[in-house]
Amino acid sequence: MAGTIVEDYGTGGMPSSTEGMSSEQRYQSGDSLAEWRSCEQVENGTPSTSLLYWDTDDEDDYGPKPSELYGRFTWKIENFSTINKRELRSNAFEVGGYKWYILIYPQGCDVCNHLSLFLCVANHDKLLPGWSHFAQFTIAVVNKDPKKSKYSDTLHRFWKKEHDWGWKKFMELSKVYDGFIVADTLVIKAQVQVIREKAHRPFRCLDCQYRRELVRVYLSNVEQICRRFVEERRGKLSKLIDDKVRWSSFRAFWLGIDPNARRRMSRDKTDAILKVVVKHFFIEKEVTSTLVMDSLYSGLKALECQSKNKKGRAQLLDLEELPAPMVRIDKDMFVLADDVLVLLERAVSEPFPHQPLPPKDDKCTQNRTKNRTKDGSSGEEFNKDSIERDEWRLSELGHRMVEIFVLAHIFSSRIEVAYQEAVALKRQEELIREEEAAGQAENELRGKAWCC
Repeated sequence: MAGTIVEDYGTGGMPSSTEGMSSEQRYQSGDSLAEWRSCEQVENGTPSTSLLYWDTDDEDDYGPKPSELYGRFTWKIENFSTINKRELRSNAFEVGGYKWYILIYPQGCDVCNHLSLFLCVANHDKLLPGWSHFAQFTIAVVNKDPKKSKYSDTLHRFWKKEHDWGWKKFMELSKVYDGFIVADTLVIKAQVQVIREKAHRPFRCLDCQYRRELVRVYLSNVEQICRRFVEERRGKLSKLIDDKVRWSSFRAFWLGIDPNARRRMSRDKTDAILKVVVKHFFIEKEVTSTLVMDSLYSGLKALECQSKNKKGRAQLLDLEELPAPMVRIDKDMFVLADDVLVLLERAVSEPFPHQPLPPKDDKCTQNRTKNRTKDGSSGEEFNKDSIERDEWRLSELGHRMVEIFVLAHIFSSRIEVAYQEAVALKRQEELIREEEAAGQAENELRGKAWCC
């Protein structure tokens, strides 16, 4: 096969986005929404400035670490202009215990005038029946101008019938010769992160450097997901509070029950709730799912720190700057940190934590190029500050989502259920009294008729 193979298993740079698809599928993809990033990010890692839980592994988290399930691969295809084959395959490379290869269609796969690229499981036919695993991956075609290199990434569950996934319309063929072919050589880079699922609680998905590059592109998307979720939950709670009759009825119910019963209803098992959290937020083929899960993971850790009031070590969030907690963790239980009436009103009225994201031409979060001088030193501290700010923001969003999710879950699954049962029982008692009163009135009429 034409080309040389370079295997590179360090941490590396990153992403962009569109939905992937199998090379065996016959429908056409839309144009790629890939971002443009500097190749310098791929080659040069940023020194760690992360706070607690970002770069260290949970002591109770057994199994392979995300960094052990991540790898990079470079494929140099020489004499590209002379290739007349329909498809080309790279050599196999291993990441996360699986063998992979890159599949390229120089003239397009079931499409015209486009370069098609796919990531494939190399030995899928030899794996045990029922195998499947998630992977988030990036495919990049390198341009001689680093800022113009083309990146796309996606999240996919690989299994028997979908063992290859990628982009039929990765880029137009007419653009391939615009700086992407140098000395008749095309360079393709891949980053692969195998996802070790933990369906029972939020889990860390990504190698730290891979996550940082994803955050630069998708932090605003994660914020939108968080905002939509919070607003949706807030809207449901607002309907209760805005209905004066119902809210008054609920308050009377809540204040009228035994304090011990209130305490019992204001808590629930952490495992039961976190399992629902994962199911709600980890969405197949949604490229931001891994970042959201990392956000929830770190938000949960911040909540644990807040509950235990840990001090002394560098913390994920400045706990003193966090608002008064809505939820705390007590052993294996989520417990509402205040009276539910107070918390519901807080959830509805408390503004969404706001941190305006910089415009895309600002040299920080959204920028894809490092701010370095020729000696590689200038701008480094700024970049560290940018990384730290982004990861703090991601943690803050996760903390907010966890608290609102737990509050809404405990209220709807325990407290509101008890209230509805009390309302139904009261209504049943009223109907019984009405029937008894009607029967008594009928008996009195019969008695009068008998006397007459």
